[in-house]
Amino acid sequence: MSYLPKDYEDAWTLAGSVSRAGIGLHSGEECLVRLNPSDKEGFQVSWLDKGELPTVLRVEHLRESQLCTTLECGSKKLKTVEHLLAALAGCGLSHVHIEVSGEEIPLLDGSSLDWVEAIKEAGLRRIDVARKPLDKIKAPLILNRGSSVISAVPSTKFSLIGIIDFPYKAIGRQIFSIDLTPQNFVNEIAPARTFGFSDQIDQLMESGLIKGGSLENALICDGDNWLNPPLRFEDEPVRHKLLDLIGDLAIVGFPKAQVIVYKGSHGLHADFASALYKACPEPAFSS
Repeated sequence: MSYLPKDYEDAWTLAGSVSRAGIGLHSGEECLVRLNPSDKEGFQVSWLDKGELPTVLRVEHLRESQLCTTLECGSKKLKTVEHLLAALAGCGLSHVHIEVSGEEIPLLDGSSLDWVEAIKEAGLRRIDVARKPLDKIKAPLILNRGSSVISAVPSTKFSLIGIIDFPYKAIGRQIFSIDLTPQNFVNEIAPARTFGFSDQIDQLMESGLIKGGSLENALICDGDNWLNPPLRFEDEPVRHKLLDLIGDLAIVGFPKAQVIVYKGSHGLHADFASALYKACPEPAFSS
């Protein structure tokens, strides 16, 4: 895929602007996102109807929320950002201005694939600054929330191992590992869709969640079977869990580390992003 960088060493922005619209998973409302080139480092967010200066996203903007990742930028909140941020960072972009309407990023097909297609449509442009990725961590990190665990050990590259274990025959225990590059992300991670369980739908809807969920934007497991096959990968659920992790790390950057995550969650990912930032406090870019 010639439009992609070969690695995460250089700084890249979009060659042009591109838009996508769709339904928010939890709000059920129509949302619009416009991705724009930027010469300012990092990912920036602004609202289309406010005329305010964009907010440069930092780890302190991450907020834990049920079944998604939320950004809090002053008085504004933006939910379900993980699939978009995964696409931007996974494809190697480092300078992007994100304009949004509403309070949620559209779910599209439940993966990062439509965002990857939008990035391909806009094209990429290299920026002539020296990108400074996160340094190699100095010592192993390990965090947990109950039985969910994430760890990182120093390495020469960014590699991921994801492990999930569900009491549903259709999923069970799955393990997937990958040395992350832009091309590997697009081929192996971006198409993996979010998934849920038929026995939890009523409870989630009563809680005001998944108002925009459907069989077109999420895989639904009914115990032994999937209600909307076929899967894009035999192990699509664990790949999607790694997609979420990549999106949740996008703001701080990718460390030179081998990361292992068992039963990951957005809350655990946010804890890990903060721990990484403290362990590797160098700025992501230098002029």
